[in-house]
Amino acid sequence: MNWLVHRIASRALERVVADYARGVILDIGCGDKPYEKMLEPYESEHIGMDHEGTLHDLSKADIKGEAYAIPLDDESVDTVFCTAVLEHLEDPARALSEAYRVLKRGGHAIYTAPLFWHHHEEPRDFFRYTPYGLGYLFSNAGFEVIEILPLSGFWVTFGQELVYYIWRFRRGAWQIPCGGRSPYWVD
Repeated sequence: MNWLVHRIASRALERVVADYARGVILDIGCGDKPYEKMLEPYESEHIGMDHEGTLHDLSKADIKGEAYAIPLDDESVDTVFCTAVLEHLEDPARALSEAYRVLKRGGHAIYTAPLFWHHHEEPRDFFRYTPYGLGYLFSNAGFEVIEILPLSGFWVTFGQELVYYIWRFRRGAWQIPCGGRSPYWVD
């Protein structure tokens, strides 16, 4: 259902990862490590971290912990990688300060966060972010902001929300004319 948004985000992440990811990479909120292959060429070690209460599979998490208390030493990672997690944290400023603590001097942090998205993983869905809000949070945590990249605009957002709105009314699977599953099928 989210193929266009994921495609746009993946292309942007591929470029940013190639430019900035290096060495020991801490993947905060790793889930089942969907970016494992993307990160592999740039890492000396990929440390996946997720918390015990996650809705996602923990089998690929190398360490269990929370973004507020990362169980690693100060300045122990070269890259912090965190996708679609900030909106689920009650205190994102505290989590960013903790990420800054474990990041080596000269290291980079790569984050994604939504400006507009439907409610998800409820009740743990707290925030949406403008580029200015992200800049403020990261600067206050000690980071030097290099790039903030808006990834879509009105038409992608409108189309995605229209799909979610229409999907609310479905009764069983929508069928495409050839009888196969629609790209909006959810098991």
